Amino acid sequence: MTTNFLRRSTRILVLNPNSSASMTHGVEETLHGIDIPEGVEIYTYTAPPESPASINDGDDVINSCNVVYKNVTDSGVLQQYDAVLVACYSVHPLVEALAGLQGSRGKLVVTGIFEASVLASLSLLVTPSMDGVSPRKWGIVTTGKFWEAHLTEGVNKFLGTNSQSVNVKFAGVQSTGMTAGDFHGGVDPAVIRQKLADATNRLLDQGNVDCVVMGCAGMAGLEDIIRAAAIEKYGSEQGAQVLIMDGVKAGIGLLEQMVQNKRMFQA
Repeated sequence: MTTNFLRRSTRILVLNPNSSASMTHGVEETLHGIDIPEGVEIYTYTAPPESPASINDGDDVINSCNVVYKNVTDSGVLQQYDAVLVACYSVHPLVEALAGLQGSRGKLVVTGIFEASVLASLSLLVTPSMDGVSPRKWGIVTTGKFWEAHLTEGVNKFLGTNSQSVNVKFAGVQSTGMTAGDFHGGVDPAVIRQKLADATNRLLDQGNVDCVVMGCAGMAGLEDIIRAAAIEKYGSEQGAQVLIMDGVKAGIGLLEQMVQNKRMFQA
């Protein structure tokens, strides 16, 4: 009798580019709730203390990129993994920077939770809307005002459109006025609930929004707030059908498939 080994394990690193261990813990709680395919191993990374504790603007994005890139290249830690998920909901330069580095078997496969959520949202909204005419839309609820323009521009660039183009499926970005760190202590939970519900309602007011993306890794575990807003806006039956997208979950599924595709199609 002979046996053949047919499947290799896939090692994915979920990389938190800020220095908040509590935020990484929140991501880990989300990961515990994922039905992970057999053969997939998931690890987490928190940026060194020199990185911002909360990434709230463009300067923080750049600073976190510089700190993390130096740390992972100096340590060589990424050579243990097949894929990396950058767990910051932004157009983060680490996605492109890390893609050129060596992993455990060739070049790393890399995506961010932003990019993964865009692809997942579009793939799940291909069926017609309830009226069969209006496009089904998706949109983002995020933290501070800075991210409204940043993420809107990011969506346009990622999809190959521009600010003058009309993307009939994208309902836009609505902000809560909070920071990523606010979701992990220091702010009254009632305030968090109200601000997130208000941002969700503004997004749903755009009409036919069937997918709400949580535009911050720190929002993990707050799906019930968005769900309650959707039910209040659309009624219990339609509101229960609204997709609530967590970029970390979307990213794990996407990376696992990307690694498999790379192995199948690359010489």
